[in-house]
This record gives sequence, structure tokens and C-alpha cells, in this order.
Amino acid sequence: MEFITVKLLLIFLFILLIHTIETLAYAVRLSGARVKLIASALSLFNSIVIISRMSNMIQQPFTGNLVDTAPEENLLWFIENQYRILIGASTVGTMIGAILLPTFVAIFSRAIILLVEEKGSIPALVKKAFIPYYIKRAFSLFRWPSLSFFKGIKRHHIPMRLFVINMIVTAVYTIGVLSALYAAVIAPEYQMTAVMASGLINGVATILLSTLIDPKLSVLADSVTNGKGKYTYLKVASVTMVTSRLMGTIVAQLLFIPGAYYIAWASKFLGMMK
Repeated sequence: MEFITVKLLLIFLFILLIHTIETLAYAVRLSGARVKLIASALSLFNSIVIISRMSNMIQQPFTGNLVDTAPEENLLWFIENQYRILIGASTVGTMIGAILLPTFVAIFSRAIILLVEEKGSIPALVKKAFIPYYIKRAFSLFRWPSLSFFKGIKRHHIPMRLFVINMIVTAVYTIGVLSALYAAVIAPEYQMTAVMASGLINGVATILLSTLIDPKLSVLADSVTNGKGKYTYLKVASVTMVTSRLMGTIVAQLLFIPGAYYIAWASKFLGMMK
């Protein structure tokens, strides 16, 4: 059986797109602080995050189907390497998002203003995104990352605690579904327990992101909008989150198999409980 299949490539592209969108979401707060419309920016940010995380749930059945169609011979090797390619898609997607970050700071700045003009209607904003004039205007805003984007950023400004937390949470979020599906293959007698664990893992990761990361960035964005903080500090925090997210997708490669065995062990442990 072919190792690289059309199905695998389609899932790869889908995961790549999801992680690109989630990375670009960090540009929204920068844009909101830039145009002094932080509440509208957070509304746009929440919409983007909800769509990307919903998309992550949509790809799960297709990812699981890779296990169903895998050959019996060298089953674990086959699935592990296919899933490592999918983890690689998250790294590539995050890198693309990082490259496009300066461009989307400019695009989202205009999108936030348009959102206000449309009185908060996301569907109306999406409709405008398909108008040729706005498409042409968006392309005109494209810019490659340059050293000027990092002007004013100092090493001591980097929030290392947030960097580490975001890196770990991103790693767990990236492998949550994949490790659970691999655990189901390791412990087939408890495969339902292992598969259902993916929802719990991603749920916990989402809660940690929402409680430990997002509030910090939102407060920083508020302080910049109110003139109490410097825009440079918000830029540092955003670049830090993107960098730690990229590192998290790389760490995910290291945690993938240990995470699967831990889920398999936990599933067996639950199975022994009467």
C-alpha cells in the first residue's frame, strides 16, 4: 500500500490551513491596538479561533480513517510515520502564519474598521472579502517580514513564562487527537476509551489557552489602547506567542509516542476499575 496517499495529502493541507489561521489570529490584537478598536478586534479574534478549532474537530474522522485503511503489516510503523507527517503540517502551517503576520496586521486593521462600519456583522464582513476591490487591496498590503517589524524588541521584554506555557499547551493540543488514535492501536481492547480521551485532552488544552494565555494578551492590548502601555510590548508578546507555538509543534514530535503510551496506560487503568 502507498505510504503517501491522496487522503494523507488532503488532511496535511487541511491541518496546515488550520494552524496558519490560528497563528494569524495573533495579529488581530496587534491590529486592534493599532486602530484603537480592541473590543471589535477581540470579536474578530474569537470568530477566527472558534472557526479554526471547529475545523480541527472536522478533520478528526478523516485522520481516524487513516488507521482503518492502514495495512496490517507494519501497522504501528505505518501509522506513526503518517501521523508524524501530519504533525509536520502543523509546523509548516505555523511557519506560513509567522511569515504572513506583518501582512495580516495590516489586513486585519482594515478588516476591524470594516467590521465597525458593518455594525459588527461578521457575515457582511466575509461577503466584502470576496469583492474584487477588497481582494486586490488585500494583495497590495502584502509585505515580507523585515527587521523593521522587530524594531524596539529587546530580549528582556520577552515573557518567558508565557513562552514556555504556550509551547507546552500547543504541543499537547497538536498531538491530542493523533496520540489518542495511536493509543487505540496499541491497546485495541480499550480503543473506545483511548479515542474518547482526545476530546478531554484538547478540551483541557483549550481551557489552558483561554485562562493562562488569552487574558494576559488581552490586558496588554487594553493597556496599549488606553495609552498606558507601549505597542512594542504587545508586539513582543505576539511574536513570542508565535515563536513558542512553532516550538510547540516541534516538541509535539517528541511527545507523540510517549503521549500515546500514556493514554493507552490510562485507558487500561480505567478498564481495570470495577
